[in-house]
Amino acid sequence: MALRKSRLAKEPEPSGEIKQAATMWLKKRGVELNEIANLVYEIQKGYIPDLETKDCLESVERVLEKREVQYAILTGLSLDTLAEKGLIEEPLLSTLWRDDGLFGIDEILALSVVNVYGSIGLTNFGYLDKLKPGVIGELNRNKGERVNTFLDDLVAAIAAAAAGRIAHRHRDGTLRQRPC
Repeated sequence: MALRKSRLAKEPEPSGEIKQAATMWLKKRGVELNEIANLVYEIQKGYIPDLETKDCLESVERVLEKREVQYAILTGLSLDTLAEKGLIEEPLLSTLWRDDGLFGIDEILALSVVNVYGSIGLTNFGYLDKLKPGVIGELNRNKGERVNTFLDDLVAAIAAAAAGRIAHRHRDGTLRQRPC
């Protein structure tokens, strides 16, 4: 289901539609939710011995239900895509193609996702951003072929927030309880 295209829409789209669009955009850019769940598993497996990847996927899905996360994904991926099409002015265009280390706006957008589940997400994000494991590293290595300036940081942020969510739920004894 596509989001309504009317610029004059007076009512916001339902969160479910935006989540579906954000998930579709991630997939279109080469990121599967199970790849993000695998990152979450790697972060948390040492702390939660009976953790399963299905718990991690559930947590990723819950993170994606947050409206601010959805908007961050749509904003970042729109900027990556516009840069690929050359629809952004210089010098920003070259900066996005290079994924310039001093740009920082990609990390700032990602931090809006990270903070959804508390400060543990920030620690997780720093770890993922530094090591670039799994799909994050693959996206980062594609520099020059595609613009993934925002995408790699958003994927790290989603994984970091999902791992933070799991840590909180595990501590509270609610890891496998269905959210209301």
